[in-house]
Amino acid sequence: MADMFVTGLPQPAGDQGSIDQALSQPDAGAIRAVASMPGSVLVLGAGGKIGLHLCLMLRAAAQAAGRELSVMAVSRFTTLRDREAFTAAGVETIVADLSVPAELMRLPEAPVVFFLAGVKFGTTSAPGLLEAMNVQMPRLVAERYARSRIVAFSTGCVYPFVDHRQGGATELTPAAPVGAYAESCLRREEAFVEGSRRAGTPVVLVRLNYSVEYRYGVLVDIAAKVKQGEAIDVTMGYVNVIWQRDAVSQIIQSVDLAASPPAPINITGADTYSVRWLAGEFGRALGVAPVITGVESPTAWLSDARRSHQLFGRPAHDIGWMIQSIAGWLNDGGETWGKPTGFEKRDGQF
Repeated sequence: MADMFVTGLPQPAGDQGSIDQALSQPDAGAIRAVASMPGSVLVLGAGGKIGLHLCLMLRAAAQAAGRELSVMAVSRFTTLRDREAFTAAGVETIVADLSVPAELMRLPEAPVVFFLAGVKFGTTSAPGLLEAMNVQMPRLVAERYARSRIVAFSTGCVYPFVDHRQGGATELTPAAPVGAYAESCLRREEAFVEGSRRAGTPVVLVRLNYSVEYRYGVLVDIAAKVKQGEAIDVTMGYVNVIWQRDAVSQIIQSVDLAASPPAPINITGADTYSVRWLAGEFGRALGVAPVITGVESPTAWLSDARRSHQLFGRPAHDIGWMIQSIAGWLNDGGETWGKPTGFEKRDGQF
């Protein structure tokens, strides 16, 4: 089960290193999952927004469980995270381009593989890049690690838009991706499903939306626009969010769900939030009146995560805590990653 709900005012976030440590603290569920995890762990595509926290939480959970666990982070390390953040924490790093078969084949074996790699932004005019990185490369990985247990990252964007008044899409909702990126994500899932059926590889498909922290995510997008006096488009009027520490814990616990054939698991928060309401709450926290544009569509990309909450517990960090934490970080001059999520887009073009 997850920790008790975090209530009251958040503590100061501290510096970037302190943030990464806070976002990587394991709860009881993550510790139990790691205690029974076999052998070593390979995190493919670790250089993005979640990889460092996943690696650090795996190591911290292993330490709390009183066991040794080798965690290896694989990435080109050319985008968000450099190698130093990993090596300083005792995580072994391997520089590799997963789309190059020879480099993939040189990687070590591992009983457990977390697959985080892929592309999203700037792909609208690059269909070849989507095909290479979101479809062909996962096929190579599924074949290379056919004897491993794989946790493959996906997205709630593979679902159709759903009416916010009727709850989000469940794992049984038929996929109906909107736009080239979402279509490539569904094909990425299919690559792992095909590999699993062919070799009997246990796989779980993690459909995540939207993970947030101090420096990145839907809430940071909204808060930053409020603070800067920029208009917030509410046409995509409703969102799900989950604090990144909670998301990473549940992702670790999802290892036990890996099976052949694979099944998806939705990982997100328990509630649906109005973008207009979120802007108003950030306005109060930041002391700035939000500027709103557009009219809400009744549909949005929303996921029903009741199954993951039944399995892993309700996420520990509530929306009030998240709003106050992010507002406090921005008010203190904290930096963001400067990478908007594009959550407002309804055409699926990123």
